[in-house]
Formats: sequence, C-alpha cells, structure tokens
Amino acid sequence: MTHPRLASLWITVFSAFCLLVASSAPAIARQPNIIVMLCDDIRWNALSCAGHPHLKTPNIDRLASEGIYFENMFCTTSLCSPSRATILSGLYAHTHGVTSNFTDYPVDLDSFPRRLQQAGYETAYIGKWHMGEESDAPRPGFNYFVTHKGQGKYFDTEFNFNGKDRRVVPGYYTTVVTDMSLSWMADHQKSDDSKPFMLMIGQKAPHSFYFPEEKYAHTFDDVEVNYPHSSFNLADKPDWITQRLSTWHGIYGPIFEWRKEFPNDKASGVVDFARMVRAYWGTILSVDDSVGRLLDWLAETGELDNTMFVFLGDNGLLEGEHGMVDKRTAHEASIRVPMLIRYPTWTRDTGPIRVPQQVLTTDVAPTILDAAGAEPMEDIHGRSIRPLVSKTPPAWRTEWLYEYNYEKQFPYTPNVRAVRGDRFKYIRYPHGDGSDDRHMAELYDIQADPGESRNLIADPAHAATIADMQARLERALTHVGIDPAKDAMPLDEGIGTALPEKSIR
Repeated sequence: MTHPRLASLWITVFSAFCLLVASSAPAIARQPNIIVMLCDDIRWNALSCAGHPHLKTPNIDRLASEGIYFENMFCTTSLCSPSRATILSGLYAHTHGVTSNFTDYPVDLDSFPRRLQQAGYETAYIGKWHMGEESDAPRPGFNYFVTHKGQGKYFDTEFNFNGKDRRVVPGYYTTVVTDMSLSWMADHQKSDDSKPFMLMIGQKAPHSFYFPEEKYAHTFDDVEVNYPHSSFNLADKPDWITQRLSTWHGIYGPIFEWRKEFPNDKASGVVDFARMVRAYWGTILSVDDSVGRLLDWLAETGELDNTMFVFLGDNGLLEGEHGMVDKRTAHEASIRVPMLIRYPTWTRDTGPIRVPQQVLTTDVAPTILDAAGAEPMEDIHGRSIRPLVSKTPPAWRTEWLYEYNYEKQFPYTPNVRAVRGDRFKYIRYPHGDGSDDRHMAELYDIQADPGESRNLIADPAHAATIADMQARLERALTHVGIDPAKDAMPLDEGIGTALPEKSIR
C-alpha cells in the first residue's frame, strides 16, 4: 500500500511534468477571422496611399502601412457581377457563367465562403450583392445574409434580413451597412467567441449615381477638375471609342445624369463632369470612415492581429480617360483595382510590403482559403498570393487574359479580348461570328506609356511585338480553357446611342 505522503509527492511530480509538456508543446494556430470589404467601381488610384492628389483615406492607408499593398491588381472582367463571381469562385467569367449583370451566382458552384463554412467558420454577407438583379434572397455559403435588390440607394435602402424581414433602413448606405456589420460581429462574439468568422461587406460606394454623405458633399468644391488630355487624343484609337463619346458611357453624354442636356461637347460641359468626379470622390471618404470603425472594433475586442482584413474593388472606373466613363474596356483605368490586405501573420518576417507582380481577382478566393487553412477549391484559375509575401518571392505570372462580352443592354463597348504582359498590352475586338475584327486593335507599351496615349498597332517598328502579343493572347486564352478558334461570344451589333433602361442603370 502506497504511503499517503508518497502518493501526494507522485501527484505533484506528475502534475509538474504535465505542465512542462504542455508549455513546451507547439501552440495550435488559431484560425483567423476574415473581413472582406468589397467596393463597387473604385479606381486603383482613388486612395491617398496610391498617390491620389486630393483624396485623403488614412484608415485605408493604415492597411497598406501595416500590411500588403498590391501595386498591380486587376480584374479579369471589368463589370460588377462577373467580377464578383470571380472573386467568390477563383474562376473566369466564361467558366463560372456570370457574364453579365443579370445573372446570379450559380447555386451549385463552389465558393470560398462555402469552403470556410466547411472549415468551421461562421459566415456573413452584408450589403450590395449585385448578382441577380431582382433577388434579395439569402445565397448559399452564408449563415447570415443581408442585401437588397439591384443597385440599392445611397439613402434609405430597403434590405432583406436573412430572408425573414424586409424593411427600409433610414440613413446613408455606407454608414448603415457598417452599423449592421459591427452589430453582427458583436452578436457573434457573444454567441460563440471560439468560432472564427468571415464577414463580407458589399459597399455600394463609389458606384454611380454618386451622392456623398452630407458632411462630405462639398469637400472637393474648390478642386479644379478637367477632362483628361487623353479625351482629345483619339486619332490613333479605334473608331468605336469616338462613337462612344456622346453615349451613356462617354464624357459628352449624360454622365450618370449629372448632365441634363446632352450630348454636350462644349468646353462649358466640363462643369458637369467636374461635379460628377467630385461627388465620386466624396463617397469614398465615407468608405474610409467605415474601415476605421471596423479596425477600432477589432482593436477594442483584441481581434485585430488575428484578423485578415481584405480591402478591394470589383472593377476599375474610367474617369474621362480616352473620352470614356464607366468601365468594361481593357484600358488601365478600367481593369486596375485596389487591393490591400492587413494580416500580421503573413508579414511578421517582412514587415509591410508592396507586391509589384500582376495579381488578379481570381487569386482572392485561394488566398483567403490559404490563410484560413481551409480545403482549397479544385480546378480554379487563381492561386494564393502567399508565396509573394516573402523576402524571395517565386516566379509569377507574366501575362494574363482580359475578357468582356458585348451587352445589348449597354451597347457602348465591343467584345474585348486582351492580353496584358508586364510591359505590353494587346487588345482586339472580335465581332463574335468568327469573321475578321471590324475594329482597329490596340497595342500599348505600359512601362513607357502608362496612360496609353499612343496606340502602337500601326507602327512598323513594333511588328514583331504585335506578332508576339498575338501569340501570347492565344496562349492566355488556352491557359484558362478557351480554344482560340472556338471562343464563344455574342454578336457585336455596333455602338448604340439610346440610353439604357432606367431600372438597370
């Protein structure tokens, strides 16, 4: 029989041994929370950290100064619904099937939110969904879902709360959606503090029609705004760009109803254009406020450094470049988007980092799943950017495909197939019936001419470059599963002048 004192000694020794083993064992990494803020139509340079001369965005800038700033981030289709589907799926539009703003995300298509659910995440979507114009019902992949039909409004939007309660929420959209997001995170923390969350916030801003919050309505009144020089440098551009000038997507048209009498190609017409641009900038200031409020909540609750915060845009926006507004084209202002990621776990060794490589919207889903340690999606077009966040980044893509399909509802842009390399960009405009292109192609030296002011397509000195870029375009098509000889697209019915239906603007 063991003596009581000896038994007590053994218990003490054993307990100490267990504590020693526990303290020396490697800690199990906790899955990070994930916040994805998706802005609509935000230009790549519409942030002070991107060098904008007038916009001041200190909270978004903080993501860059403490995290990862992507200098060359692009969308693969510059249109809201196709790009949003690409962000969720890691696939090009021709594969996921959302090729216009009137198609919803396929119910049986995999997505990174679905994978996160399977990995134990609580998932939520709050704000502008904008896939499937007439539906505000909950979508697969989210435990909690709040959205509205169509574009929503900057003031007093009607939201559908998780399919159970549809009501108008008074107030400014950006503020309202942020309030909802903070409330959901607080509720989640109370209900299950141990379960990681993924919150996707769909901001309407800075999409047209542009209406800033009252406190920012006159912030830029004293800033001089003119048409870009490229608006008047169209002699070497394809004719469709000139034909677009007076349409819904041209600078002489109604410019999203900021101009009531149109077309207007007079010098005085720039006044309306300036008012539109200033209002666009004003909506972004409220987005910056939103980022600040979210960061403050994460800090107050001790979750900041265990949260991956992703800020990005779905597509770019032409702000008068080449005489155009809106997006859809393959020109830089249309295809470039901002993306910033604050996630200290990935930048612990490097510190804040700027990534110069070409990153795509197809890369967002695999990047998030990589951070979460979730099962990766199969047979997708993108890949995680994690290898780029190192002191010795590996080889990366040097060319990629841009695609856009002609829309009858918005007949102001032809079919577009383009390849962008690190230096050159080649754009062609297939007619859609297999016949020869009916629009002049474009070639730009992006390094020497980032504003794409000179089209080199007719320059004999670049004949070899053109042939090389044509071959690279075929290679880029093949890389994402398109047979260049069987590239399906709608028939180009020409540049139209009629305004689109009011319900879809």
